[in-house]
Amino acid sequence: MTALMWLLIPVVAAVGAGLWGTWAGRHRHKTGDVTELSGYARFREAMEKSHSGT
Repeated sequence: MTALMWLLIPVVAAVGAGLWGTWAGRHRHKTGDVTELSGYARFREAMEKSHSGT
């Protein structure tokens, strides 16, 4: 019986790793490129403002 318990540990770990891999690899389309591009544009504007005063 204890041997079966020792064999159950890697099986549970493999199932957990599979679930985590599925969750980590899911497609997230909520933010999109538009949000990232607008953030980059704000970053560029901020950098230009900081260098224009020197």
